[in-house]
Amino acid sequence: MRDFLIVGGGVAGACAGFFLAESGTVTLLEAERVPGHHSTGRSAALFSEYFGNPPVRALTTASRAFLAAPPPGFASTPLLTPGGVLALCPPGGEGLFDEVLAEGRRAPAPAVEIDAAEALTHCPVLRPDRIGRAMLKPGAMDIDVDALHQGFLRGIRARGGQVVTSARVRALSRTGGVWRAVTDAGEHAAPTVVNAAGAWADEVAGLAGAGPVGLRPLRRTAFLVDPPAGTDAASWPMVTDVADTYYFKPESGRLLVSPADATPVPPCDARPDDLDVAVGVRRVEEATTLTIRSVRHAWAGLRSVVADGTPVIGPDPGAPGFVWLAALGGHGVQTSPAAGRIAAAAAVSGAADPAYAPGRLWNDLERL
Repeated sequence: MRDFLIVGGGVAGACAGFFLAESGTVTLLEAERVPGHHSTGRSAALFSEYFGNPPVRALTTASRAFLAAPPPGFASTPLLTPGGVLALCPPGGEGLFDEVLAEGRRAPAPAVEIDAAEALTHCPVLRPDRIGRAMLKPGAMDIDVDALHQGFLRGIRARGGQVVTSARVRALSRTGGVWRAVTDAGEHAAPTVVNAAGAWADEVAGLAGAGPVGLRPLRRTAFLVDPPAGTDAASWPMVTDVADTYYFKPESGRLLVSPADATPVPPCDARPDDLDVAVGVRRVEEATTLTIRSVRHAWAGLRSVVADGTPVIGPDPGAPGFVWLAALGGHGVQTSPAAGRIAAAAAVSGAADPAYAPGRLWNDLERL
């Protein structure tokens, strides 16, 4: 028997396990053959303190120090590299632009408005007549998601923990103060379970007899295209608009493009929709001089949210020893150090941070 079971091997479960391994023995249970298959491995890989609601931004800021200077031996390459975000004002979007700019000015590296000429120095393929207004978010950075995720997993193993793959949880019950998980890779037991199952977190809660938090999985599409021949796009920032209708950014010699879709779907192995890809192509071609003749590779990932857009982290009041780490809403990679610490503290002490505790949601939900 272990001290802690973690359900889910994406960045959420991995970061919780990394910090929990300082306090006891950990077994991480991953349903797929490879951890991080559904969301972590399909991330846009961005660190942005301009992104999300205030509780999300607080988690992001609290994670910066770890990401900038991880523990010795955690990763062989830097986790963060400079990138920046260039946000444009769509036609008729001046009011929203002003709101986003005002909020961005409160970030540790304040957003600044720039003119069209300066915007073109950052990304020369922009259409001047489509720029209108522009702002630069200089503190945004790229994250090496794989290095971060693998660093957490290595840390679990180095501290005596187990990472068990192909271990989908089929049943979860508590007897005599001990949770027992029946999985495709055998039975595992511990007094405390951390529910980091991503889009499946409400389903895992149901297995445990805990109430749902109203999780909504959302599909987001992304694809790779070639930049213009002879163009070195590596120094371009991520480019988006303040209405969040598209973005594109350099990625391994190509451009990663997304229509920034958020289509409700059931928990699944998400697949890209051809229409979403076409929408992304059209929106980027409208904003730039790019002509996208072919898509090299397309994929889709899941981001899961609850009604207030804030992550759910903390003990379930109705299920002793059952701790949530869910609804990270596409912010899971950039908030993982802080979110993992909060979840680990909750698993050890049973105490909840009111800002993230699951009980805040239940006034509006029917318990199972």
